[in-house]
Amino acid sequence: MRERMGKRREELADELRRGQEMLASLDAQRAELQQTLLRISGALQVLEELLAPDGPATGAATATGAGAATGAVSATPAGRPVAVAVAEAAS
Repeated sequence: MRERMGKRREELADELRRGQEMLASLDAQRAELQQTLLRISGALQVLEELLAPDGPATGAATATGAGAATGAVSATPAGRPVAVAVAEAAS
């Protein structure tokens, strides 16, 4: 009986370890996806502002929204600010 309980304890410990590893991996994926969505949202906002009939007169994107309030700047995967990448793509 004691041997069976010891074996079951080992099985449960392995299952717990695998579950914790899977949870850590999913947390990392979630954080990465959240950052990607934030970049997409920022790029969409910049494009909407540039395409708006009463958009910026200079053609430069303005910083607005939650990112501006915190000083956060959205960046492309290459590390360039989204507004710069969008402006370059538009020209």
